[in-house]
Amino acid sequence: MRLLLFFLLAFQLTYAHKGTLSGIVKETDTDKPLPGATLLIQGKYAVSNDFGQFVIRDLESGASDLIVSAIGYHTQKVLVELIEDENTNLTLHLQRSNVSLEEIKINSVSPHKLNLISHLDIQVRPIQNSQEILRFVPGLLMGQHAGGGKAEQIFLRGFDIDHGTDILLSADGMPVNMVSHAHGQGYADLHFLIPELIENVSFQKGMYHADKGNFSTAGWVDFKTKNVLDRNIFKAEVGQFNTYRGLGALNILKKENQSAYMAGEYQYSDAYFDAPQKFNRYNFLSKYHVHWKNTSFNLSASTFGSTWNHSGQIPERAVASGMIGFFGAIDPTEGGETHRTNVNLQTSTLTSNHHIFKNQVYYTHYDFLLYSNFTFFLENPEFGDQIKQKENRNLFGYNGSYHIPHGKGEFSAGLNYRQDLTKDSELSNTHNKTQVLNAIMLGDIREANLGIYVDETFDLNAQWKLNLGLRYDYFFNRYLDHLDKGGKTSAGILLPKVNVYYSPTSTLQFYFNSGKGFHSNDTRVAVPQNGKEVLPAAYGTDLGVNAKLAPRLFVNAAYWNLWLDQEFVYVGDAGIVEPSGKTWRQGLDLSLRYELGKNLFLDTDLNWTRPRALEEEDHYIPLAPIFTSMGGLTYKRKEGLNGSLRYRYVADRPANEDNSIIAKGYFINDLQINYTKPSYQIGLSIQNLFDQRWKETQFNTLSQLKDEAEPVEEIHFTPGTPFSAKLSFSLFF
Repeated sequence: MRLLLFFLLAFQLTYAHKGTLSGIVKETDTDKPLPGATLLIQGKYAVSNDFGQFVIRDLESGASDLIVSAIGYHTQKVLVELIEDENTNLTLHLQRSNVSLEEIKINSVSPHKLNLISHLDIQVRPIQNSQEILRFVPGLLMGQHAGGGKAEQIFLRGFDIDHGTDILLSADGMPVNMVSHAHGQGYADLHFLIPELIENVSFQKGMYHADKGNFSTAGWVDFKTKNVLDRNIFKAEVGQFNTYRGLGALNILKKENQSAYMAGEYQYSDAYFDAPQKFNRYNFLSKYHVHWKNTSFNLSASTFGSTWNHSGQIPERAVASGMIGFFGAIDPTEGGETHRTNVNLQTSTLTSNHHIFKNQVYYTHYDFLLYSNFTFFLENPEFGDQIKQKENRNLFGYNGSYHIPHGKGEFSAGLNYRQDLTKDSELSNTHNKTQVLNAIMLGDIREANLGIYVDETFDLNAQWKLNLGLRYDYFFNRYLDHLDKGGKTSAGILLPKVNVYYSPTSTLQFYFNSGKGFHSNDTRVAVPQNGKEVLPAAYGTDLGVNAKLAPRLFVNAAYWNLWLDQEFVYVGDAGIVEPSGKTWRQGLDLSLRYELGKNLFLDTDLNWTRPRALEEEDHYIPLAPIFTSMGGLTYKRKEGLNGSLRYRYVADRPANEDNSIIAKGYFINDLQINYTKPSYQIGLSIQNLFDQRWKETQFNTLSQLKDEAEPVEEIHFTPGTPFSAKLSFSLFF
C-alpha cells in the first residue's frame, strides 16, 4: 500500500499544476481554417489539423510565448497566460506574406503527414500549365507524344511508368488513374485540372502510407483545388504556333462559413509540328463549400473535353534521309478525343472529443478515343498499321476514414471502394480513322476494388516517432468478351507498412520508411490468369534525412531500393499479354531549397537510379532513367517583377535490354517573367529558351515504311518543343 501511495504521489507531483493550450488557426484574408500551421511553446510543438485546430498539453503555468508559423504567412508571437489544471483557448489569425525558408520547421509532431518540399514549392514556383503540376515531385519527369491531348508519359525512380502504371494520382480525393484502360493500365490524364485553381500538392515517393493502395509503387501525388478564390480572375494568353487560351474564375458566394465559385477555360493550338494539331480543350469547374457546426462540406462538379490531331513517333531514318522533317509525320491522320465529367462530395466532421470523421462519394463519366500508328506498314503493307483504342466508362466510389488523436499519437482506420464499368472497350485495326479493318479486342469490363486499412502513429518520446500501417485490397474482375468467351476472377493482397522518424534537434530529422505495395493488372489479364500473379507485389525502403543546414537552407537526401515481383502485362497497343520478370531498383535522391536573398530562391533535385532486370541475360530496363536533375532560380514578390528560370536534364539511357540502342538525353531551359500589380498581371512564358533540338519521348521500335523491303529496329521519337513564347494578361478583382 505504501508503494502504491508513493507512485500516486509521484504521479501528482509530475502532472499537477500543468495547463493545456488549445484553439484554432485561421487565415486573416478569408477567415478560413489554416491546416498545417506549426505552433511552438515551452519547447513543445503542435500542428493544426484539417479544421485549423490544435491542442498542446502538460504546459507549465504562467506566462509563455507562443510562436505560430506557416509557409507563406507572417510568423506571429503571442504572449499566453497559462493557468494550472485549466485549458486556455485561443483563436489565432495569420496574414499572408512573402515566403521565407526560415519559416520551415522540422519537428516530430506528425512527420509522416508533412512534406515540407511540396508546401514550399507550391508557394514559390509558378504553375503555368497542367504539366507543371506533376513536376513538383522531385525526380519526376514527363514526356508528351500525342499532340497535347493524351496523358503524359511519366518517369520516376527508375520506372518508365508509361501513363500511370506505378504512380497513384488523385484530385480532391477522386482517382485519376484508370484501371483496365483501353490504352494502358493506370492511364492517368490530369488535363481536367485548371492550374490556377490548385491550392496544394501533396506527394510521397515510395509505398509507405496505408491509406494509399493501387498504383502507389513508385509514389503517389494528390492535388487539392481551392475551396474559395482569393480573388476573381480573368486571364487571356496568346502564343506562337496559333496558340490561345482564356480563363475565367469568379466567386459567386463568399461569406464567413460559405463559399462558391465557378471557373472555366478554353484553349487552342496548332502546335509546332508540320501537320497542324488543331488542339482544342475546354474545362469547367464549380465548387461549393460550407462549414456548418462541426462539419465541413465540399461539393464540386466539373466537365472536360479535348480533341486533337497528332504526328506520333517518327523513325530516325525517315528524318536522316530527308523523307520528313524533324517535326514531320509518317501518318498525319493520328489523333483522338476524350471527355471526363465529375461529381464529388466530401465531408469532414469534428466530434466533441476531437476525432475527425471523413467521408467522400464521387462519380465520373469518361470517354476515350485514340488513333495511333507505331509500326506504319509492318503488319499491313496495303492499308498501314493504324489502330483504334476506344472506351466508355462509368466510375464511382467511396472513401471514408476515422482519425483518433490521443496522448501518445494518432490512430486512423479507413475504407475505400471503387467500381469501374466500361462499355465496348475496343482495340481495332483501322485505316484513315474512318474504316475499321478488323477488331482485335472488344468487350465490357467490370472491376471492383475494396480496400481497408488501419494506421497508428506512436509518439515514443519527443524525438522518436513510429508509424505502423496495415492495408488489405481485394479485387473482383469480370470480362464480357464480345469476340470470345470471357470470365470472372478475384484476388487479394495484404500490405504492411513500418516507418520510423528520429528528430534529435529542431533542424535535423532522420527517417526509415519501409512497406509493401502493388499495382493491379488489367482485367483482360486477370481473367485468363484466373487471378494468379495478377497483383504483383513491390517491396521498398527509404533511408533519408531532412536538415536545416542554415536558417534559409533546407536539404532532403535519401537512399532507396525497390523490388518488384513477376507480373503479366496487358499491352493495350497490341491486345496481347507479355510476362515480365522480377526487377530491382536502387537510387539516391537529393533535394535542396536555398533562399539566396530576399525573395530569391534556388531549388535543385538530383536523382541517380540503377534499375535492373533480375531474370534476364540482358539486364537493362528499356527507357528507365539513370540520372536526372531539375531545378531553377525563382524571384517572387507580391508586386512588381517576378520570374523563374527552370532547367530539366535527362542523361542518356538504355532504349533496349542490352544497351545497344541509346535514348539520347537533353538539357532544356524554360523561363517565366511576370509583372504583378494588385489588380492585374502581365506574363511572358518561354519554353526551350535556347531553342535546343531535342527528343521529348523515345522508343526502340521495329517498323517498316511504305517503300522498305525489310523492317528496321531503331529509335522512334516525338520531337520536343522548339523555342515557344506566350504572353498572358490577368485581371484581378
